[in-house]
Amino acid sequence: MKIIVCIKQVPERDAQVRIDSSGKWIEESDIQFAMNESDAYALEEALQLKEKHGGEVVILSAGPERAGTTIREALAKGADRAIQVESDNLNTLDALGVAQLLSAAAKQESPDLVLTGLQSDDMGYGQTGVIMAELMDLPHASLILNVEKTDSGITVKRELEEGWFQNIDLPLPAVLMIQSGGTKLRYATLMGIKKAKTKELSKVSAADFGASDAPGAPAAPAATLEKITQPPKQKSTQIIPGSPKEAAATLVEKLKFEVRII
Repeated sequence: MKIIVCIKQVPERDAQVRIDSSGKWIEESDIQFAMNESDAYALEEALQLKEKHGGEVVILSAGPERAGTTIREALAKGADRAIQVESDNLNTLDALGVAQLLSAAAKQESPDLVLTGLQSDDMGYGQTGVIMAELMDLPHASLILNVEKTDSGITVKRELEEGWFQNIDLPLPAVLMIQSGGTKLRYATLMGIKKAKTKELSKVSAADFGASDAPGAPAAPAATLEKITQPPKQKSTQIIPGSPKEAAATLVEKLKFEVRII
Protein backbone atom coordinates (compact mmCIF):
# COMPACT_ATOMS: atom_id res chain seq x y z
CA MET A 1 0.00 0.00 0.00
CA LYS A 2 1.40 3.37 -1.04
CA ILE A 3 0.50 6.13 1.41
CA ILE A 4 1.12 9.83 0.76
CA VAL A 5 1.32 12.05 3.84
CA CYS A 6 0.99 15.80 3.32
CA ILE A 7 2.92 17.81 5.89
CA LYS A 8 3.37 21.53 6.41
CA GLN A 9 6.10 23.46 8.16
CA VAL A 10 4.60 26.07 10.50
CA PRO A 11 5.93 28.45 13.18
CA GLU A 12 6.56 26.70 16.48
CA ARG A 13 3.57 26.87 18.80
CA ASP A 14 5.40 29.03 21.36
CA ALA A 15 7.10 31.31 18.82
CA GLN A 16 6.90 35.06 19.52
CA VAL A 17 5.56 36.33 16.20
CA ARG A 18 5.69 39.86 14.80
CA ILE A 19 3.73 41.26 11.86
CA ASP A 20 5.96 42.12 8.89
CA SER A 21 6.01 45.46 7.06
CA SER A 22 3.33 44.38 4.57
CA GLY A 23 0.82 43.78 7.34
CA LYS A 24 -0.23 40.59 5.57
CA TRP A 25 2.16 38.05 7.08
CA ILE A 26 4.55 37.48 9.96
CA GLU A 27 8.26 38.28 10.17
CA GLU A 28 9.90 34.89 9.57
CA SER A 29 13.56 35.77 10.03
CA ASP A 30 13.68 35.38 13.82
CA ILE A 31 11.36 32.47 14.58
CA GLN A 32 11.74 28.70 14.62
CA PHE A 33 9.62 26.34 12.55
CA ALA A 34 8.26 22.85 13.21
CA MET A 35 6.02 20.17 11.72
CA ASN A 36 2.31 21.01 11.87
CA GLU A 37 0.85 19.09 14.82
CA SER A 38 -2.01 17.25 13.13
CA ASP A 39 0.28 16.42 10.18
CA ALA A 40 2.59 14.68 12.67
CA TYR A 41 -0.34 12.48 13.71
CA ALA A 42 -1.10 11.77 10.04
CA LEU A 43 2.50 10.63 9.60
CA GLU A 44 2.28 8.39 12.67
CA GLU A 45 -0.92 6.79 11.36
CA ALA A 46 0.77 6.11 8.01
CA LEU A 47 3.83 4.57 9.64
CA GLN A 48 1.69 2.26 11.76
CA LEU A 49 -0.23 1.12 8.68
CA LYS A 50 3.05 0.42 6.90
CA GLU A 51 4.34 -1.59 9.86
CA LYS A 52 1.19 -3.73 9.87
CA HIS A 53 0.62 -4.17 6.14
CA GLY A 54 3.83 -3.19 4.36
CA GLY A 55 4.10 -0.71 1.53
CA GLU A 56 5.60 2.74 1.18
CA VAL A 57 5.13 6.07 2.95
CA VAL A 58 5.81 9.12 0.77
CA ILE A 59 6.00 12.62 2.25
CA LEU A 60 4.51 15.45 0.19
CA SER A 61 5.13 19.03 1.26
CA ALA A 62 4.85 22.48 -0.32
CA GLY A 63 6.91 25.38 0.91
CA PRO A 64 10.24 27.23 0.72
CA GLU A 65 13.67 25.65 0.98
CA ARG A 66 13.63 25.75 4.79
CA ALA A 67 10.77 23.21 4.77
CA GLY A 68 13.40 20.62 3.92
CA THR A 69 14.35 20.35 7.61
CA THR A 70 10.81 19.29 8.52
CA ILE A 71 10.70 16.87 5.59
CA ARG A 72 13.96 15.27 6.78
CA GLU A 73 12.41 14.92 10.24
CA ALA A 74 9.55 12.94 8.70
CA LEU A 75 12.04 10.76 6.82
CA ALA A 76 13.97 10.19 10.05
CA LYS A 77 10.81 8.92 11.73
CA GLY A 78 10.40 6.25 9.08
CA ALA A 79 8.96 7.64 5.84
CA ASP A 80 10.59 6.14 2.75
CA ARG A 81 11.00 9.15 0.45
CA ALA A 82 9.69 12.66 -0.05
CA ILE A 83 8.51 15.17 -2.65
CA GLN A 84 8.79 18.91 -2.06
CA VAL A 85 6.87 21.43 -4.15
CA GLU A 86 9.11 24.46 -3.75
CA SER A 87 7.26 27.74 -3.30
CA ASP A 88 8.43 30.94 -1.58
CA ASN A 89 4.97 32.51 -1.51
CA LEU A 90 2.76 29.71 -0.21
CA ASN A 91 1.09 32.17 2.20
CA THR A 92 -0.35 34.08 -0.78
CA LEU A 93 -2.35 31.04 -1.88
CA ASP A 94 -5.71 30.11 -0.40
CA ALA A 95 -6.70 26.55 0.50
CA LEU A 96 -7.80 25.90 -3.09
CA GLY A 97 -4.44 26.99 -4.54
CA VAL A 98 -2.44 24.86 -2.09
CA ALA A 99 -4.73 21.86 -2.68
CA GLN A 100 -4.25 22.20 -6.44
CA LEU A 101 -0.46 22.05 -6.08
CA LEU A 102 -0.55 19.08 -3.71
CA SER A 103 -3.18 17.12 -5.62
CA ALA A 104 -1.32 17.58 -8.92
CA ALA A 105 1.84 16.16 -7.35
CA ALA A 106 -0.08 13.38 -5.57
CA LYS A 107 -1.85 12.22 -8.73
CA GLN A 108 1.49 11.45 -10.34
CA GLU A 109 2.15 8.89 -7.56
CA SER A 110 -1.20 7.03 -7.90
CA PRO A 111 -1.41 6.45 -4.11
CA ASP A 112 -3.72 4.02 -2.33
CA LEU A 113 -4.23 6.46 0.53
CA VAL A 114 -3.60 10.18 1.09
CA LEU A 115 -3.38 11.46 4.67
CA THR A 116 -3.36 15.11 5.72
CA GLY A 117 -3.66 16.80 9.07
CA LEU A 118 -7.07 18.12 10.03
CA GLN A 119 -5.88 21.74 9.79
CA SER A 120 -2.71 23.81 9.93
CA ASP A 121 -1.61 25.56 13.10
CA ASP A 122 -0.92 28.82 11.26
CA MET A 123 -3.87 29.36 8.90
CA GLY A 124 -6.36 26.89 10.36
CA TYR A 125 -8.56 26.65 7.25
CA GLY A 126 -9.29 22.94 7.70
CA GLN A 127 -10.14 22.73 3.98
CA THR A 128 -7.02 21.68 2.07
CA GLY A 129 -7.44 17.92 2.49
CA VAL A 130 -11.12 18.02 1.58
CA ILE A 131 -10.43 20.06 -1.56
CA MET A 132 -7.62 17.66 -2.52
CA ALA A 133 -10.09 14.77 -2.33
CA GLU A 134 -12.52 16.59 -4.61
CA LEU A 135 -9.78 17.46 -7.11
CA MET A 136 -8.58 13.84 -7.12
CA ASP A 137 -12.17 12.54 -7.28
CA LEU A 138 -11.64 10.29 -4.25
CA PRO A 139 -13.83 9.45 -1.22
CA HIS A 140 -12.78 11.23 1.94
CA ALA A 141 -13.46 11.59 5.66
CA SER A 142 -12.23 14.04 8.30
CA LEU A 143 -11.68 14.14 12.07
CA ILE A 144 -10.06 10.69 11.87
CA LEU A 145 -8.50 9.16 14.99
CA ASN A 146 -7.74 5.64 13.75
CA VAL A 147 -7.45 3.73 10.46
CA GLU A 148 -7.72 -0.03 10.03
CA LYS A 149 -7.06 -1.91 6.77
CA THR A 150 -9.77 -4.36 5.70
CA ASP A 151 -10.16 -6.81 2.81
CA SER A 152 -12.42 -4.36 0.96
CA GLY A 153 -10.71 -1.08 1.90
CA ILE A 154 -10.39 0.68 5.26
CA THR A 155 -12.43 1.31 8.40
CA VAL A 156 -11.93 4.69 10.06
CA LYS A 157 -12.91 6.05 13.46
CA ARG A 158 -14.18 9.66 13.43
CA GLU A 159 -14.46 11.97 16.41
CA LEU A 160 -17.85 13.67 16.71
CA GLU A 161 -19.23 16.08 19.31
CA GLU A 162 -19.58 15.49 23.05
CA GLY A 163 -17.62 12.26 23.23
CA TRP A 164 -19.37 10.50 20.35
CA PHE A 165 -17.52 8.56 17.66
CA GLN A 166 -18.42 7.18 14.23
CA ASN A 167 -16.97 4.17 12.37
CA ILE A 168 -17.06 4.32 8.56
CA ASP A 169 -16.03 1.86 5.86
CA LEU A 170 -14.33 3.41 2.83
CA PRO A 171 -12.95 1.96 -0.41
CA LEU A 172 -9.41 2.66 -1.55
CA PRO A 173 -7.96 4.91 -2.80
CA ALA A 174 -9.19 7.59 -0.38
CA VAL A 175 -8.18 10.82 1.35
CA LEU A 176 -8.31 11.18 5.14
CA MET A 177 -7.87 14.21 7.41
CA ILE A 178 -6.30 13.09 10.70
CA GLN A 179 -7.21 14.58 14.07
CA SER A 180 -4.52 15.25 16.70
CA GLY A 181 -4.27 13.04 19.76
CA GLY A 182 -5.42 9.75 18.27
CA THR A 183 -2.15 7.96 19.04
CA LYS A 184 1.25 8.50 20.62
CA LEU A 185 3.84 10.17 18.41
CA ARG A 186 7.24 8.54 17.97
CA TYR A 187 10.60 10.25 18.13
CA ALA A 188 13.23 10.01 15.42
CA THR A 189 16.00 7.63 16.44
CA LEU A 190 19.68 8.31 15.88
CA MET A 191 19.74 5.58 13.23
CA GLY A 192 16.65 7.10 11.61
CA ILE A 193 18.32 10.51 11.47
CA LYS A 194 21.36 8.97 9.77
CA LYS A 195 19.24 7.08 7.24
CA ALA A 196 17.20 10.20 6.45
CA LYS A 197 20.28 11.83 4.95
CA THR A 198 20.40 9.19 2.23
CA LYS A 199 16.67 8.91 1.47
CA GLU A 200 15.29 10.34 -1.74
CA LEU A 201 13.96 13.91 -1.62
CA SER A 202 12.61 14.98 -5.01
CA LYS A 203 12.07 18.68 -5.59
CA VAL A 204 9.70 20.24 -8.10
CA SER A 205 8.91 23.90 -8.54
CA ALA A 206 5.44 25.30 -8.01
CA ALA A 207 6.10 27.05 -11.33
CA ASP A 208 5.87 23.62 -12.97
CA PHE A 209 2.17 23.79 -12.21
CA GLY A 210 1.93 27.51 -12.84
CA ALA A 211 0.98 27.61 -16.52
CA SER A 212 -2.70 28.18 -17.06
CA ASP A 213 -3.01 24.97 -19.07
CA ALA A 214 -0.89 22.86 -16.72
CA PRO A 215 -2.52 20.18 -14.56
CA GLY A 216 -2.93 21.51 -11.05
CA ALA A 217 -2.29 25.13 -11.98
CA PRO A 218 -3.53 27.28 -9.07
CA ALA A 219 -6.60 29.27 -9.95
CA ALA A 220 -7.06 32.89 -8.96
CA PRO A 221 -7.52 32.87 -5.17
CA ALA A 222 -11.13 32.56 -4.09
CA ALA A 223 -10.10 34.13 -0.77
CA THR A 224 -7.41 36.76 -0.23
CA LEU A 225 -5.68 37.76 2.99
CA GLU A 226 -5.97 41.52 3.39
CA LYS A 227 -4.50 42.05 6.85
CA ILE A 228 -3.38 40.21 9.97
CA THR A 229 -3.18 41.64 13.48
CA GLN A 230 -1.98 40.56 16.89
CA PRO A 231 -4.80 39.53 19.24
CA PRO A 232 -5.65 42.31 21.68
CA LYS A 233 -4.09 41.96 25.11
CA GLN A 234 -6.54 42.24 27.95
CA LYS A 235 -6.78 41.16 31.54
CA SER A 236 -9.69 39.07 32.76
CA THR A 237 -10.57 37.15 35.89
CA GLN A 238 -12.35 33.80 35.95
CA ILE A 239 -13.91 32.38 39.10
CA ILE A 240 -13.83 28.58 38.97
CA PRO A 241 -16.75 27.11 40.89
CA GLY A 242 -16.91 23.79 42.74
CA SER A 243 -14.97 22.10 45.51
CA PRO A 244 -11.19 22.58 45.73
CA LYS A 245 -10.69 19.20 44.02
CA GLU A 246 -13.12 20.05 41.21
CA ALA A 247 -11.66 23.55 40.78
CA ALA A 248 -8.12 22.15 40.61
CA ALA A 249 -9.12 19.67 37.89
CA THR A 250 -10.82 22.44 35.90
CA LEU A 251 -7.76 24.69 36.28
CA VAL A 252 -5.45 21.96 34.96
CA GLU A 253 -7.71 21.50 31.91
CA LYS A 254 -7.65 25.25 31.19
CA LEU A 255 -3.86 25.47 31.56
CA LYS A 256 -3.44 22.48 29.26
CA PHE A 257 -5.95 23.20 26.49
CA GLU A 258 -6.68 26.95 26.61
CA VAL A 259 -3.44 28.54 27.83
CA ARG A 260 -1.31 25.59 26.60
CA ILE A 261 1.47 25.98 29.15
CA ILE A 262 1.47 22.42 30.51
